[in-house]
Amino acid sequence: MIASEAEKGGEGLPVVVIGAGPTGLAAAAHLAERGLDFVVLEAGDSAGSAIGQWGHVRLFSPWRYNTDAAARRLLEPTGWKLPDADTLPTGADLVRDYLVPLAQVPALAGRVRTGQRVIAVTRLGLDVTRSIGRETRPLLVRAAGPDGAVTDIAARAVIDASGTWGRTNPLGHSGLPAPGEDQAAPHLTGPLPDVLGRDRDRFAGRHTLVVGMGHSAAGTLLALAELAKTEPGTRVTWTVRGTSVARLYGGGDADGLPARGAIGTRLKAAVESGRIELIRGFTITRLDAPGTGAESGPVQVVGRTPDGELAVAADVVVAATGFRPDLDMLREIRVDLDRATEAPARLAPLIDPNFHSCGTVPPHGERELAHPEPGFYMAGMKSYGRAPTFLMATGYEQVRSIVAALAGDREAADDVQLDLPETGVCSSDLLTEDLLPGDTGQDAGCGTSCGTEPAATPTVQADSTVGGCCGGPAPEPISIGVGAPDGGLGFATGVVHGYSGDAERGDA
Repeated sequence: MIASEAEKGGEGLPVVVIGAGPTGLAAAAHLAERGLDFVVLEAGDSAGSAIGQWGHVRLFSPWRYNTDAAARRLLEPTGWKLPDADTLPTGADLVRDYLVPLAQVPALAGRVRTGQRVIAVTRLGLDVTRSIGRETRPLLVRAAGPDGAVTDIAARAVIDASGTWGRTNPLGHSGLPAPGEDQAAPHLTGPLPDVLGRDRDRFAGRHTLVVGMGHSAAGTLLALAELAKTEPGTRVTWTVRGTSVARLYGGGDADGLPARGAIGTRLKAAVESGRIELIRGFTITRLDAPGTGAESGPVQVVGRTPDGELAVAADVVVAATGFRPDLDMLREIRVDLDRATEAPARLAPLIDPNFHSCGTVPPHGERELAHPEPGFYMAGMKSYGRAPTFLMATGYEQVRSIVAALAGDREAADDVQLDLPETGVCSSDLLTEDLLPGDTGQDAGCGTSCGTEPAATPTVQADSTVGGCCGGPAPEPISIGVGAPDGGLGFATGVVHGYSGDAERGDA
């Protein structure tokens, strides 16, 4: 659909939302409430397709913090009811009981187009170098269907809520793939394999190396340790680049979210008992693949350690190394991104993982997410770039603010609020025996991989007196911050020091 001459300013054209995950469908719900035309383009074959790939994982946050207000207002007339507010859903629960029904409500049905992978965003008739007349042209979104057919859609605005799933950071150091990483692909898995379910045969009786120090790594390690109890020959090795794992062990029983605290406690016990072999200070320098196929023998993962070079022979390598955004699709529009985090420049200082875990994040909205390209926004997980600290509730407030601005309601767009537990998210006043005074040792691991407990584990009910990453139940939710974030208002959401805090910790 290419704009006519009369539509070149964008009038009469839809807002294109990229991605039918939680943030994208929340954007659609707010657009529908505002009476704005829109279309949602989803690369997968259904709403929440990316989340479905880690459907076996249980979130840390209960249902009450996982749905958007406008979405609920559209769902409730259809007979939909919020699942038990204090239950922790799995990814599959979130898709089945929230995202799929939301995509089917009358206001959204027919506007969510699946199997449409966006490959580029640009200005109609102009590349990124052209300035004259730029503001008079609509945006143009190019998508490819399952059969490779290409469709161009002219848009008055674009909300890129495509997330970061599927674009993992490499195993090598310095942000680069390790030599041999491509050749070792048959031996590698993504960050959240279903060890106790769908992928069981791949791990049973084999040696698995898990690389990474987030909650994705922790959940996989615990699942592998459980598998080893019933599958002889199953071995588990865990490598981290740093010398301390205290921030993953976290606050234990004192953690603001019991589900997350239990993971740290259990992981520490598994390492100390020898069920998981931990190798610290391991920087991967190359992978030596044995040949073609995963059955041809183990891959040699070679790394540099304080004691010299070390090779680990593994049948399977789990790359739980975090994610980075797909920026290739944005080469022909003008975006202002922070050089370090690849987040919008005005948002980046608020979420910088060098100094924050789920940091002291002030409420933020349309003004912080805008780019030099009028009408283009990144929202949700993708707006955080490489920072691993995204909160689902934050994404909902982001798109509410953006849609209000598109509707011309500047007052609502600037009235940015977050309803969170009174104790905040990822409470920053915890202390464990592994940490120095003043350091909390938590690494939130929020966002789409916010929970890492296998679905086989019974649902954990969060303590009603505390909050936690990605939300947590509390009897008195409060609104935190009103207006622009430069007023200094925010909420404590984790380690104040972020990555830099690693240097302050003793061995753990």
